[in-house]
Amino acid sequence: MISYQTDGVRMPSIKKRDTNRWIKQVAETYGKKVGEIAYIFVDDAKILEVNQQYLQHDYYTDIITFDYSEDNTISGDLFISLDTVRTNAEGLKCAYEDELHRVIIHGILHLCGINDKGPGEREIMEAAENKALSMR
Repeated sequence: MISYQTDGVRMPSIKKRDTNRWIKQVAETYGKKVGEIAYIFVDDAKILEVNQQYLQHDYYTDIITFDYSEDNTISGDLFISLDTVRTNAEGLKCAYEDELHRVIIHGILHLCGINDKGPGEREIMEAAENKALSMR
């Protein structure tokens, strides 16, 4: 089950059924089933708080993914800062909705086992994001 919640922000206008179908389709391309996925949309203050409390990081980010996956079933809590998504969209000169979908699927790709911190991994993640976005 995929759920969408907010903490201190308004729910973004996303088509939940279509987004759920898309997420499941992307997960299937990695041989994964979707278990319990919770998207929590927050502001920059909350994402910083979560970053500091759980990861000991003192900076803002667009998404934090807590992975509870087991075997081939992906599960997790995905915190998304709508403030940072908006800032990134402006910086990249792309539509807010497009950037939001990129971040939504970025978390799913992490749950599917794709990383983006090591050498060469950022490029692999970007390619996976682009492939997933083309499936939307």
